[in-house]
Amino acid sequence: MAFDSKSFLASLTELPGVYRMIGADGAVLYVGKAKNLKKRVSSYFRDNLSSPRIAHMVSQIDHVETTATRTEAEALLLENNLIKSLAPRYNILFRDDKSYPYIVLTRDKFPRLGFYRGNPDRKADYYGPYPSSWAVRDSIHLLQKMFRLRTCEDSVFANRSRPCLLYQIKRCSGPCVGYIAPDDYAADVQYAAMFLAGKQQEVIKRLNTAMEKAAEKLAFELAAIYRDQIQSLHQVQEKQFVSSSKGEDVDIVVAVREAGQLCVNLAMVRGGRHLGDRPLFPSNAGDSTAADALTAFLRQHYELHPAPGRLLVSPLPESEEVEETAASLAELAGRPVPIAEARTLTQKAWVEMALQNARLAILARNQASAQQEQRLAALQEVLQLAEPIARIECFDISHTMGESAVASCVVYDGNKMSKRDYRRFNIRDITPGDDYAAMRQAVTRRYDGVASGEGRAPDLILIDGGKGQVASAWAALAELGLTHLNMIGVAKGEERKPGLESLIFPEADGRPPLNLKNDHPALHLIQEVRDEAHRFAITGHRGQRAKSRKTSTLESLPGVGPARRKALIARFGGLAGVREASIDQLAEIPGIGRELAEKIHSALH
Repeated sequence: MAFDSKSFLASLTELPGVYRMIGADGAVLYVGKAKNLKKRVSSYFRDNLSSPRIAHMVSQIDHVETTATRTEAEALLLENNLIKSLAPRYNILFRDDKSYPYIVLTRDKFPRLGFYRGNPDRKADYYGPYPSSWAVRDSIHLLQKMFRLRTCEDSVFANRSRPCLLYQIKRCSGPCVGYIAPDDYAADVQYAAMFLAGKQQEVIKRLNTAMEKAAEKLAFELAAIYRDQIQSLHQVQEKQFVSSSKGEDVDIVVAVREAGQLCVNLAMVRGGRHLGDRPLFPSNAGDSTAADALTAFLRQHYELHPAPGRLLVSPLPESEEVEETAASLAELAGRPVPIAEARTLTQKAWVEMALQNARLAILARNQASAQQEQRLAALQEVLQLAEPIARIECFDISHTMGESAVASCVVYDGNKMSKRDYRRFNIRDITPGDDYAAMRQAVTRRYDGVASGEGRAPDLILIDGGKGQVASAWAALAELGLTHLNMIGVAKGEERKPGLESLIFPEADGRPPLNLKNDHPALHLIQEVRDEAHRFAITGHRGQRAKSRKTSTLESLPGVGPARRKALIARFGGLAGVREASIDQLAEIPGIGRELAEKIHSALH
C-alpha cells in the first residue's frame, strides 16, 4: 500500500524534533531535523519538490517515524547521532569531522602547550579546530617564539635536572629547572591564551605597558624580552597574506558543484590569521545542490566542533534554512552565530580564496581519478582479463621470527584505497614462521563468507609473495570453490628493489612470471596496493606484539606464585631485572630451584 501522507500529517505535532523516512524493506532512507515537525515533513509531500532526487526518495517511503524534542538544538544533536549510526541512503555525509586538530593548554602549575587531536574535554583549554596539523604546529612555533611556553610531556618535565635545547635557542623559559617564577610563567600563559583567542591588540597593549614599567625600574633585560615579544606579534600580523586587523575568529564555508563533483571547502581564520583550508567531498550527495551540501556540513560539523564568532558562506542557503541552522548553532554555542555572505573587501577575498581552492581540489580529484582509471585499464590489459577491474584485494603476512603473526587484507575500490573495508587476521594454530600456512588461513577466513553467498568478491586478488604463497592462497580458494577469481602474486626481485617485481600466476593458469617495465602504470598501481598491505600488516603486527609482551609480566610466569613473585621483585627490582638475570642468579632465590629458573628464563626470552 502507498504511504497515506494526509492521515499521517494530520496527526503530526508542531514541536521541534527529528523525522526518519523508512522504506518498504525497513531501511532508513533519510533523517532530518525540524523546528516544526508538521511544517517540515509536510514540505516533502507537495506537488513540486525541490529536486528529482528528493522526489525519488519520497516515492520509496513506506512510513515516517518522528521523535519530538524540547529544543531545536536537541533535534540537531539527535539528527547527527542518527545519521552517523544509520548512514541513510539520501543523507549527505561528511565522515572525517573528528580528524581536525587543536592546540591545547593544560592546567598544570606550569601549563604545557601542545598538539591535540580528538574530542576536547574539560581537563584542559583547547583552541581550534584548525584545518591541518601544519596550521597547529606553525601556531605552536609562533607561540614558543613569543611566549616561551614548555611543550615537553609531563614525564620529561618532572625529571629534568638541566634545561633542554629549547631553552638554549630561546623557545622555552626553563620552568622545569626553576629559571622562571610561577607568576611570570602564568602571565606568559595568559598572553598566549589571549593570542589564541584573537586578542592580539590587547596582548600588544599589555606588553607595551609591561615593557615601560620594566624600563622605569631599570630592568632592561626584562624590557628587552617584552620588546622582542611585541616585535614578534607585529611580524605575525604583517606576514599574513590575507588578514583582519580586528583579530576575529571566522570560518569560511563554500560549496562548489562542477565537473561532476561536489566539494565543500572549509577555511579558518583565527585571531585574524588565515590558517588555510580543507576540501571535503561528501558521500550520498547524488544530485544535491551546493547549498544542500553546505547546509548539511554546517549541521554536522558544528555539532562536534565549537563554532567561531561568525560564519561566511557561499552560496547562501534559503533564508529559512539559514535561520534554522543559525538558531541551532546559537543554542549549542550559548551565543549568536551569524551566518552570512561576505560583505567587506577582506571577507570577499577570503571567500574567493576558498572558492578557488575548492575548484582546484575538484580538478585534482578528477585528474587523480582519470589517472587511476588509466592504471586499471593498463592492469587489465597486461593480465589479459576479459572484464574491467574495479576492486582489488591484497594480502600480506607480518611477524617477527614467527611471533604474533598478523595477516592484512587491504582493499582498492572506487579508484582509491577503501580503508573501511580493510581487515586484519591474527593467525592462530600454525607452526610459528610458516608463511604459507598463514596465507592459506587468511585467504580462507576472508572468503569463507563469499563462498556462502555473503559479501562482495574482488575482481583481482594480489598476494604479496612468490610461488609458495600464491600456491597456498590458490589452494584455499580451491577448497572454497572460488578458483574463478583472478589472482596474481607480487614477488620481489633479486635485489628486492621497487621496479624489479615479478607477477606470479597460479600454477593452474600456466603462464610464466611476468616482468613489467619499472615505469609501467599497471606496476605502479600494484606497488601502491602492495605497499599499503605491507604497512597495514606491520602496524597490526607491532600492536599485537606489544600487547603480548605487555602481558608477559611476573604474574604470567610458570610456577611463580605470590611468595616467589615477591622474592623476585625484592632481589631484582621488577620484570626488567628478572629478564636480565641469568639462570644461575634466578636459581639462587629461595624457593626457586634450577628447573624452575630455566622455565622462567625461557618464558622471558
